[in-house]
Amino acid sequence: MTEQKRSGCPINLTLEVVGDKWSLLIVRDMMFGNRRHFRELLTKSEEGISSNILADRLKTLLDQGIVTWADDPSHKQKGIYSLSEQGIELLPVLAQMAGWGFKYLDVTEELGIRAKLLSEGGPKMWAEFMDELRETHLGMRRRRKRKAGPDVGERLQAAYEKVVARKAKQG
Repeated sequence: MTEQKRSGCPINLTLEVVGDKWSLLIVRDMMFGNRRHFRELLTKSEEGISSNILADRLKTLLDQGIVTWADDPSHKQKGIYSLSEQGIELLPVLAQMAGWGFKYLDVTEELGIRAKLLSEGGPKMWAEFMDELRETHLGMRRRRKRKAGPDVGERLQAAYEKVVARKAKQG
């Protein structure tokens, strides 16, 4: 039995896969937070996803080939989720959405800093970050030469932590 689609429009079909309230946030947490285990995705979600919703969305993302799952070699009872190439290629979509939200919506400074940096870095930075994600999630060697200094993911995380620390100091 095939599932009925509303139309063959690429935007519609994409939204049918990742257009619910949670799927892109799970992908976001895997990309930017390197959250790879169910428990991490559940407990470290800013938005407070429930376990049944997380399980359902992960199943959809698995079925659609956006993420993969494998036994975690460090723990017999855990699995590790990884972004597939399809999932990694959502980075420019997320970067564009984040940039739009940063520009037009009332985002918090700490959660908006990554969007600001990704927007300023543009496609070149996105490509570099996608290479890092391929290395982390797919075990692939990077296509581009690694530059001296911290990776894009490390720079984004450091910027976030700097804002959080400054705000904590301010009280």
